[in-house]
Amino acid sequence: MKLSAPVYHLKRQARLLSREGKIPLHEALDRIAAQEGFASWSLLASKAGGITPAGRLFAQLTPGDLVLVGARPGHGKTLMSLELAVEAMKSGNRGVFFTLEYTQRDVLDCFRAIGADPARFNELFEFDNSDAISADYIVRALGSAPSGTLVVIDYLQLLDQKRENPDLMAQVRTLKAFADDRGLILVFISQIDRSYDPAKKPCPDIGDVRLPNPLDLSLFNKTCFLNEGEIRFQAAG
Repeated sequence: MKLSAPVYHLKRQARLLSREGKIPLHEALDRIAAQEGFASWSLLASKAGGITPAGRLFAQLTPGDLVLVGARPGHGKTLMSLELAVEAMKSGNRGVFFTLEYTQRDVLDCFRAIGADPARFNELFEFDNSDAISADYIVRALGSAPSGTLVVIDYLQLLDQKRENPDLMAQVRTLKAFADDRGLILVFISQIDRSYDPAKKPCPDIGDVRLPNPLDLSLFNKTCFLNEGEIRFQAAG
């Protein structure tokens, strides 16, 4: 059955429906799936098949990478980051999601949005929404993480919100050294500055990253920016 729009556009429709209708994301997804002739979103996602943008991006990641995933609110940066974690887990690696924003129920909704069954990855996925999340906390929590583990940090700009934490630059440098040493892939979800104008360019870029505090963005060796279904991936060098 041919879809009326690409899957990423349908996901965006569901997110808008969820917000405007004040209904859970999984219910909005199922409504969109029904409009496409499927009994549920999971069936639609499984039928869509093929190599996803996240799958293509994941294929280009290597242990030690620091990846920046940026977009304005509602344009899929969290879903893309979790899809990368799912790709890692499909390969037998661990996926870890550190968040200062989401609840575990939110993340389960996101898994459903990307057509992933959380039960399938029960032994490989770890969720952590401690108020104490910082670079030092992450390093301690991942002390025994094996090489190849993909870690999502939600989100970059919140790491130094507490005055007792080191500044953002110091924390990212700590995490970069840790990723290099342990062979981990760290994916940082990032806010985009409100000055970004989609009328002037279809997708944000590194110059549009919101930086309330100083940060050397060259610490990230790969970037992925999203807007209205447009996806731009770039590797440094």
